[in-house]
Amino acid sequence: MADIARLIEVIEPEANALGFDLVRVKMIGAEAGEGEPALQIMAEDPATGQLVIEQCAELSRRVSDRMDELEDAGEVLVEGAYRLEVSSPGIDRPLTRSKDFANWAGHEVRIALAEAIHGDDGKPRKTVKGDLAGIEGDIVTVDDAKVGRVQFPLELIHSAKLVLTDRLIAATRPLDTSGAEEVEEGADEFLEEEEG
Repeated sequence: MADIARLIEVIEPEANALGFDLVRVKMIGAEAGEGEPALQIMAEDPATGQLVIEQCAELSRRVSDRMDELEDAGEVLVEGAYRLEVSSPGIDRPLTRSKDFANWAGHEVRIALAEAIHGDDGKPRKTVKGDLAGIEGDIVTVDDAKVGRVQFPLELIHSAKLVLTDRLIAATRPLDTSGAEEVEEGADEFLEEEEG
């Protein structure tokens, strides 16, 4: 098992040095024994809200080099073999930072809570889905489609993400796919070399 807080301490300065904001660090596939686990890093360029392929590759190399340095010095950041995955958050992005809840107010969200809360109907629920009204201090407000306005502390959120809607698509900058062709051609050439 990896210490996510320590991984963030290592990864965030590397992302910031490239001018990127770290969105999320997560280990996936490790719990269920589904083959090789992956260290998933999600980051964005504040100017665009995304990373293009070259930026993902640049961050991947930088993080990999830093983790290798620390492991050579004796610190084990992730036990055993793993894959490093670096990606952009995408349109239906996860909301992980308090600023995400301010920036994406007015859009539909789906939030899973660590503990049940009670809506206006008095029933306990651990899932909230509706329009994000925003955040004030550390209190998130959502206009839930079923129970009306609900409020809960940010720390109670287990996971949160935007729901893909026409309104969200219209509000999102177009994705930049520049460089995709070069990466694909490079991968083909690599495979040919490996096979030959």
